[in-house]
Amino acid sequence: MKMPRTPPTIPDLMSKMTADQLTQVFSFVSSIPSMSKYLHWDKLIRYAPPSELTHEEWWLGLKLSRNTLYKNIPLQDNHGQPFKFLVTDPIPERLHHIDLGAGGRIGVPEPVTNPETRDQYYVSSLIEEAITSSQLEGATTTREVAKEMIRTGRPPRDHSERMILNNFLTMQQISEIKGRSLTKDLILELHGMVTNGTLPDPSATGRLRRKDENIFIGDNKGVVFHVPPPAEELEDRMAAMCDFANGKIPSYFIHPVLRSIILHFWLAYDHPFVDGNGRTARALFYWSMLHYGFWLCEYISISHIILKAPAQYGRAFLYTETDDNDLTYFILHQIEVIRRALDELHNYIETKATQLKAIERELRSMVLFNHRQREIVSHALRHPHHQYTIEGHKRSHNIVYQTARTDLLSLRERGILDAWKVGKTWYFTPVSDFEAKLKKLV
Repeated sequence: MKMPRTPPTIPDLMSKMTADQLTQVFSFVSSIPSMSKYLHWDKLIRYAPPSELTHEEWWLGLKLSRNTLYKNIPLQDNHGQPFKFLVTDPIPERLHHIDLGAGGRIGVPEPVTNPETRDQYYVSSLIEEAITSSQLEGATTTREVAKEMIRTGRPPRDHSERMILNNFLTMQQISEIKGRSLTKDLILELHGMVTNGTLPDPSATGRLRRKDENIFIGDNKGVVFHVPPPAEELEDRMAAMCDFANGKIPSYFIHPVLRSIILHFWLAYDHPFVDGNGRTARALFYWSMLHYGFWLCEYISISHIILKAPAQYGRAFLYTETDDNDLTYFILHQIEVIRRALDELHNYIETKATQLKAIERELRSMVLFNHRQREIVSHALRHPHHQYTIEGHKRSHNIVYQTARTDLLSLRERGILDAWKVGKTWYFTPVSDFEAKLKKLV
C-alpha cells in the first residue's frame, strides 16, 4: 500500500491565487452537486476538473464547502488538532437502511427471527468474523480447518488457530456484555480475550502499552503510515473514548452507527496495545452496534467484506489522517462495508431458501421415503432442532404405533435422524449435518 499524497492546505492555495481565481472558486462552491463523490486529493488529481478550473482551484472549492459542515469530535491527533466529520450523501440513505434492516424487524429474513433456525446463522456469522478478522492480522489457517476446530471443540494447534478461537470466544462474549457501559476495564477484558496466548510477551495481554513500548505502523520498506499517541497519554485518551462510546460526549447528537464507526477508528488510531489493536477495534464496533440496538449485526461479518479489499480499509485510515483529520473518508468506507455485509446475509439466506425448495422438489419424486417420512424431512429442513416422537408421528398421520416406529427408525438408519431413549419414550432429532446428508441421499 502506498502512502497517499498529502493535500495542499487552504492557506497555501489561497495565497497563490489571484482575486479573479478566488472569485471563480467561490462561484464553484455555490454550485457543487450534493451527490458529488467525496474525493481525497490523492484521487481528485486523477480526474479532469470541472470546466475552467485547475485541480488546485477545484480542491480549494471542495474544502471551503466542507469546512462549513464539519463537526468536531473529542478525539485529537498528536498535535492537539480535533478529528471531524460531516454527513454527506449517501450517508443519510445508508443510515436509514441500517436503521430498518439491522435495528428493527422490517425486511429481516424469517430464518433469523425464527428461534429454531436463527442459531445456525448466528454461529456461522461468528465463525466467519472470527476467521476473517484474524486473517486481516496475519492468521493463515484455512476456513475449512478453522470451522472444523470451532465446531468440534478441539484445542487450537498453532498461533493462527489460537487467534481465530480467541476471536470466536470474544464475539460470543460481546453478545453477553452488550448491555454494559464501556469502561477501560471492559476494553482490557476484550483485549485480553482477543490476544490470550498469542503475544510474544504474555504480560502485554489485557494491559495498555508502556512508555518503552511506543510503536509505529509501517511497511517492510520502512515507510511509516502512522505514529500512535505516546503511551503516557493513553489513560486520558481511553477515558475520553469511553465517554464518547457511552454517549456522554459530545453534546450534539451523533447517529449510533456513526458513533460505532468512529469508535472503531478511535481505538485503531490510539493503538493502545502492543498487538491486537485491529481485532479489538472491530470487537468494539460490534459491542457498540449491539449496545445501541442493532441486533442483526450479530449475524453479519464486516471483516469478511474488509478482507476482500484490505488496501481500501487501510487507505480509509490514511485519507482521514492526511486530510485535516477528516473522518468522513473512514465513515463512507465503513458504511459501505456494513451495507455489503447486510446484503450478503440477505443473499445467503435467499440462496439457502432456494436450495431447500429444490431439495423438497426432489423429495416429492423420490421412492426412497414414503409420504409420511417426506413430511418429516421437509419439516426438519426448516426446524433443525425439533424433536419427533413415535407417539406424535402416530397421531399426526393416524397410523398404528409399529408403522410410526418403522418410519422414524428407518430415517435414523439412513443417517439423517439421531435417536435416544428417555424411560420408555424414543426421541428423534435431525443430525447436525442434516442438510448435507440429505443432499447425498437425494
